[in-house]
Parts: sequence; C-alpha cells; structure tokens
Amino acid sequence: MSGYLSVLRPLFVLLWIFCIRCEAARSFAILKNLTGAVLGRPLVVPETKHGQQPSTKYVEEPERVVEMVERSINSSRRELSYLSCGTGNPIDDCWRCDSDWEDNRKRLADCAIGFGRNAIGGKNGRFYVVTDPNDYDAVNPRPGTLRHAVIQSEPLWIIFQRDMVIQLKEELIMNSYKTIDGRGVNVHIANGPCITVQYVTHIIIHGIHIHDCKPAGNAMVRDSPTHYGWRTISDGDGVSIFGASNIWVDHCSLSSCTDGLIDAIIGSTAITISNNFMTHHDKVMLLGHNDDYTQDVKMQVTVAFNHFGEGLVQRMPRCRHGYFHVVNNDYTHWEMYAIGGSANPTINSQGNRFLAPVSRSSKEVTKREYTSESVWKQWNWRSEGDLMLNGAFFVPSGAGASSSYAKASSLSARPSSLVASLTGNAGVLTCKKGSAC
Repeated sequence: MSGYLSVLRPLFVLLWIFCIRCEAARSFAILKNLTGAVLGRPLVVPETKHGQQPSTKYVEEPERVVEMVERSINSSRRELSYLSCGTGNPIDDCWRCDSDWEDNRKRLADCAIGFGRNAIGGKNGRFYVVTDPNDYDAVNPRPGTLRHAVIQSEPLWIIFQRDMVIQLKEELIMNSYKTIDGRGVNVHIANGPCITVQYVTHIIIHGIHIHDCKPAGNAMVRDSPTHYGWRTISDGDGVSIFGASNIWVDHCSLSSCTDGLIDAIIGSTAITISNNFMTHHDKVMLLGHNDDYTQDVKMQVTVAFNHFGEGLVQRMPRCRHGYFHVVNNDYTHWEMYAIGGSANPTINSQGNRFLAPVSRSSKEVTKREYTSESVWKQWNWRSEGDLMLNGAFFVPSGAGASSSYAKASSLSARPSSLVASLTGNAGVLTCKKGSAC
C-alpha cells in the first residue's frame, strides 16, 4: 500500500492544485474516488451515455489509477485554460485575456517575441485618434487623418474613432516610433497604395485589414513634418519594409496586393511577422532585396503563428542571405511551394504544419531558386518537428547541428500538434470594450 501511495502522491498534489479553481467540487470527488480505489474500495466511473446510471468497477492496478488521475488533470487543465483565456500562444496570452485591453492598449508593446521583440512603437508617446478616413493631400495631410498621424516626429500610439476604409492616394510613409492599432474597430487600408516603412525604427502594425494594394508614385509625398520628396512608382506591397529595424506586424489580415503582402529588403532586420492571416495572393513574402545585395546578410526575421491560407501560390517566405526563423505557422494552401530562397540564407523551420496541395508536382515545401544542387546543398536549411500532411516534404541541406542555427533561432517552438490552436485566431481579432479579445 505504501508503494502505491508513493506513486500517486505527486499526482494527488497536482490534482489538488486544480481543485482551487471553480472545478474544485468535481475534482475533489474524483480525488476521493481514486483514494478509495487505492484502499480497495470501488472506483465509480460514470458512463458517457445519457440515461444510464454510473457503473461501479474495482481498480486493482496502480497504473490504471495513475492513468485516471492524468486524464482528470488534463481535462481540468483544458477547462482552466479556457477559463483563464490561455491559448498557448505567447503573444496573445500576454494581453488578450485582459477585459480592460482598451484602457491598457500599450501593454501590447511588451508582448512581442522573436527578432522584433524590442519594437516598442509609440509606447512612450500619446494617443492619436484618427477621425477622418480620407487622404486629401499627400504633401499637406489634414489633422485627424492617418497620414497626418504617421509622419509626426514624436512617438504616437495611433487608434481609430470608428470603422473606416482608408484608400490612400500615395504610399503611407511612416516615421519612427509609431503604433497603428486597429483593435475595437474595423479598419481597412485598401484599393490604393499601402504602407511603407522606410529607414525608420520601432514600428508596430496591429489589427488592420490590408488588401488590394496598388502601385502609385511619380508624386510628392511627405514623410515627416519637415520633409517631403519625390517618390517614384511603388511596387504595390501591403507592407514594404525598406532599410528599417525593430518592426512588428501582428494580427493583420492581408490579401490581393500587386506585389508582396509583406516584403523586407535593403538591410532591414529585427523583424517579427506574427499572427497574420494571408490569403489570395501570388508572391506572399520576400525577405531580402536581391542575390547581389549582400548587406541583407545581417537580416533576422521571425515568422511565427501565421496562417497561410486559401489562394496562396509561393514565397511564404522567399529568403536571401540572412537568418530566418519560421516557427509554428499553419500552411494550408500553396500552389508552387511554401518556403524558398537563394543566396545562402539560413532557414530554421520548426513546429510548422504543412498541408500539401493535391498536385503531385507541388508536394515539396522548399524551393532553391536559380542555384545548382552542388551549391545549395551547403546552405543551412532544416526542418525540426514540422508536421507534414498529404505528402508534403521538406528537403534539408547543410549542417544539422543546432549551433549552425543560433542566429536563426528566436523563440522556443511549440509542438506542431498545437499549431491549429496557436494559429486559430490569426488575422484581425474582434475586440469589444469590456471583454477579452
């Protein structure tokens, strides 16, 4: 008997912890039954069918008692996780459980992870409320417009008075230390040029629908209160990151742009792209300018907890030169490939779920661009803990040692079996005042 109790004692302690919460009464009853089973009394196990009385069974082996305790603990953990708003997603669990999120908006700035974890946006500035969805003049923007907000020299946390669709006349060129926060309203930047983050730092873009972005240019555009200049034709990206650092794009929904949904080039680094929902697009994400631009060797980008969804073709992402941590994303659609690259990037793929398309010619997750195998087999690309479905396969190369991926490691990967829950709320969230998002 003492041996049985020594086996069960630590499990009883764990179960008793769970009794503290609202499940106390039910958990205590389970504890009582299990204790009785160890002492030779019957263990009552309720049947699952409605209308039947619980049956009584004797449990003589301690292993069965342990199994019952573990099941109870796991069940209670799931229920308590729900009650406490825990999702397992470390970014979301940092702020989403707070029903007073509206009064504590800037808490978001403490929740970034990955290579862009130091991005603070407008945390140290005042709130700026966008009241006017129009974009009257790209050189002399009116107060109350989004363009007027993003060009200011001071740190600003930019929020929106109401739902709005913002159709820009020219690129929205952001100044440093800005947060664009769309929580609580439904904000679309669409049907025109979109966001440019160029030679600035500390930018957070959160909770915005960005779609149907188009090229513009050959026009004067203001980028600060004291400067405006001539802009050539833009690419039509959703978010263009150009020579910038400490950038975080989180919980946005992006689709149907002319060029990339999110592109980072020209020495950009310290970037996290997380919790976004991307659909209906060809060249999704370019990280690295071109094969000859070796300054991108310093680039470090985390791509985490995103859902790459319906209608996507390729570049999720396509990488050059730098270090890329692709972790706990859900890939449910691609037509050509998911992850590609050239010019010797280091790609660390961990804990993702890859669901291959029906086409036999597109089962491979990876693609090396414009390079012979004798060259790319030296590149460090690895798949660790990824879940491959419907015939998906990842072709690794280079070193297998973890030390080779130190510069491409930015957070601890969760098991790929959890990807559905980790990415289940990817994209713009529905946040209401007084309730957790």
